[in-house]
Amino acid sequence: MMPRAELLKDIIADLRMAASFVTILPVASSKPAADGAVARATWALPVAGLLVGLAGALIYKLAIRVGLTPNLAALLALAATTLITGTLHEDGLADTADGLGGGRTRERKLEIMRDSRIGTYGVCALILSFGLRWSALAAIASPAAVTLALCAAHAAARAGVPAFMSLVPPARPDGLSASAGVPPGRSVAIAFAVGTLALALALGPGKALVGLILVSLAGLLLARLAIRQIGGQTGDILGAFEQICEILILLVAAAFQIGR
Repeated sequence: MMPRAELLKDIIADLRMAASFVTILPVASSKPAADGAVARATWALPVAGLLVGLAGALIYKLAIRVGLTPNLAALLALAATTLITGTLHEDGLADTADGLGGGRTRERKLEIMRDSRIGTYGVCALILSFGLRWSALAAIASPAAVTLALCAAHAAARAGVPAFMSLVPPARPDGLSASAGVPPGRSVAIAFAVGTLALALALGPGKALVGLILVSLAGLLLARLAIRQIGGQTGDILGAFEQICEILILLVAAAFQIGR
């Protein structure tokens, strides 16, 4: 059995790696990224997502406190979460939309997804993503409820990424996702458990179940689309998956909030 001090050191290293992988926070990992450390650290992605959600919630609460409307506060919260992640997931969503929507062959789709320029499909995807998330947060309105919704969305949206990486093979051997490796079953299970717990605690069992069903269906559909069109997943596909899940969870939170 691993000594407690060594176990704690590994946990901290994984948390730092996960945070550095999905945010622009100035954290560095003590583990080399070339020996499968990134794949093993994927269990900590929902924890890193929780930090992102808390940052957005803090900005929302401050905006409401100084007298701004829920619409403006929601926009500022989205700006905060986008800045802290360095638009990593939004970039993936846009590239995925451009590649899958604009290319005719597998090679052309992958080429488009690697192009730094953004096309019509990507612009439309970003408008829909920001519009849906902004509307959902503004509809929730209450700072306490927004905090719970943001934490649930950002944690749970990243909790499914290890499973997606494990079940869907990389589309190419030299991309970001391929270099990260395949997450081990333990990391997949821990990430799923953390994400499910975050959903249940933040939204309640009923909303959590609805959210899990929706994100699972979205993951299956995206996986099938990616395999059929480009042969597997890429870093951009993973970013699109996170964005879709984040949107769905916020919409579930908003729908139940309005219905009360």
